[in-house]
Amino acid sequence: MTVVLETSLPNLFRRGKVRDNYEWGKDLLIVATDRISAFDYVLPSGIPEKGKVLNQLSAFWFEKTAHILPNHVIKTVRSLAELNGHDGPGMEYPAYLVGRSMIVKRAECLPVECIVRGYLSGSAWAEYKSKGTIHGAQVPAGLKESQELPEPIFTPTTKAETGHDEPISTAEVARLTSQDIAKVLEEKSLALYNFARDYARNRGIIIADTKFEFGLLGDQLIIIDEMLTPDSSRFWDLDIYQPGQPQPSFDKQMVRDWLIESGWKKEPPIPGLPDDLVNRTAERYQEVYRRLTGKALEI
Repeated sequence: MTVVLETSLPNLFRRGKVRDNYEWGKDLLIVATDRISAFDYVLPSGIPEKGKVLNQLSAFWFEKTAHILPNHVIKTVRSLAELNGHDGPGMEYPAYLVGRSMIVKRAECLPVECIVRGYLSGSAWAEYKSKGTIHGAQVPAGLKESQELPEPIFTPTTKAETGHDEPISTAEVARLTSQDIAKVLEEKSLALYNFARDYARNRGIIIADTKFEFGLLGDQLIIIDEMLTPDSSRFWDLDIYQPGQPQPSFDKQMVRDWLIESGWKKEPPIPGLPDDLVNRTAERYQEVYRRLTGKALEI
């Protein structure tokens, strides 16, 4: 298995923790690498084929949810020939782009992370234990960790370039965007989550929570970035789900746990990951892809 930690193409637009974005004429080429981050640091070890899982699973969900909201996808790159004649830099393209990249419309990104929670976990569980609230709102007493909430809750945050995203109210979402856009962001986030939750549950996967990102193409709201992946969502196995305790996740939780147990102080130098952990994490990513899509990853 190959690991792609860095990409090097002309016209770099933005390099994120995982994705490298390149100007592609008037559009963008988004390349999902195999980098993995934890506690706001990019780790020196990559997860084999992780970027392909993120790219192909996002493409799957973008297609499945297009009836709810349009998205930014122009085409997913399934062969290098698809890159020719599309305003690219006109070069010999590296083979690693196949399966882990897509050409997308360049939208105006909205400065909000749109998080929907269907189950009580993570920071929401910590807040509930401490204050009896979720995102500052009162919810029924007596809920257990990992329990399904009576209704999914929209819990937006800031979109921080560095450090942690901070919870914000719907009024603050409106201030950052507009009153009309804020209302649609909440409605569409909940509609997307509800559709995906029901679809995934029929395939033995619980989507506990997820993050959406949106942009504007002129006046048209679209969904951008990634969608319903192990990096942006908390996926649990329905067959072993037991409320009242933490749940094993199809994501990088094993990596976070190992880093905590290693005694790392969450500052440089950043430790490398053992091979067995890298391989187990890669398999978890690919397993949830298989279960959600019903097919093997295109490698």
